[in-house]
Amino acid sequence: MSAQAAVPDPIGDRVRNEIDKAFRRNIRGLEYLAQPAPAMGLTPKDVVLKNGTLNLCHYRPMAEEVYRVPVLMVMATTNKASIFDLAPGQSLIEFLLKAGFDVYVIDWSPPAPAEKRLRIEDYVLRFIPDCIHHVQGETGETDISIIGYCMGGILSLIYAGLHPDGPLTNLACFTTPIDFEQMGLFRAWTDRRHFDVDSLVDTLGNIPPELVSGAFEMLRPAAKIAGMVQLWDNLWNDDYVKSYRMFDRWATDQLPLAGEYFRQTVKELMWENRLYKNELMIGGRHADLRAIKVPLLHIVAEHDHIAPYDATKALMGLVDMADKQEIMLKGGHVSVIAGVNAAKRMWPKLDEWLGERSI
Repeated sequence: MSAQAAVPDPIGDRVRNEIDKAFRRNIRGLEYLAQPAPAMGLTPKDVVLKNGTLNLCHYRPMAEEVYRVPVLMVMATTNKASIFDLAPGQSLIEFLLKAGFDVYVIDWSPPAPAEKRLRIEDYVLRFIPDCIHHVQGETGETDISIIGYCMGGILSLIYAGLHPDGPLTNLACFTTPIDFEQMGLFRAWTDRRHFDVDSLVDTLGNIPPELVSGAFEMLRPAAKIAGMVQLWDNLWNDDYVKSYRMFDRWATDQLPLAGEYFRQTVKELMWENRLYKNELMIGGRHADLRAIKVPLLHIVAEHDHIAPYDATKALMGLVDMADKQEIMLKGGHVSVIAGVNAAKRMWPKLDEWLGERSI
């Protein structure tokens, strides 16, 4: 008699698969506790300008042919710029370099106690212009494209409104709030009836990172616990664990905020909503968003709980130009710019938009 064909055992296969996952989960759990978080920001770069809290980094080109117009990326003042450069293969900066862009990034160090008096003026009338002048000197090009993320996008817009005849030739903003009346819980927590920003700044000087990170965590109080549960369920998955650890390390690496900069942000932007009203005065000059005439790209996230769409959508109506585009993508405040989904959805759109305007 011929040997009978083996009968499939789907239940047994599932049991063996779950046992294998549990085994790997336990090993990865021990490694998670014992090993340091994976390194980030590994794309080769040089710090070409440093001034207190300011660091300007130039990333070494990876393509034989480079676009004429260099790119300056402006990071939000609350975090390090490593979110742009998580790991090889998961780095927006690496992607842009391989696409042929000459990339500079404004990264921030924690402001020293002596820098507590820094104001928005220092960022948009000193730091960003100094970086632009340095990039112009290194590249020999006059034109420059700016990409701003979150609060970095706000600073980029304010700079553009103050320098309508400047060297800016393209402006891209990621998840950038404009209408602060629509900032939800942030707006409620800083209500002028209850939030004494003057006492806070006068007492503390610079705003501690714990206060900043605590505000973000309170937006979604259960998110951290839910994330840990999801991590446990996926501890057997090496790629998931690595990605989780990188995002978690970046998110917890909050920076202090210069006291006067925080006070000014709360009063001028949150309370008076002057950016949305186009009434913002910086250093005695009008930061006129209507004066911005360069091509504008605004990328927003469908599920952004930090800068919700109601707070970001006003930008298209405030900037008076023909070449402007808003793109809404699935994802949250961070996942829309970093991670697997960002690499598939956002990065190619940025490459296409910026590439045809950088020749």
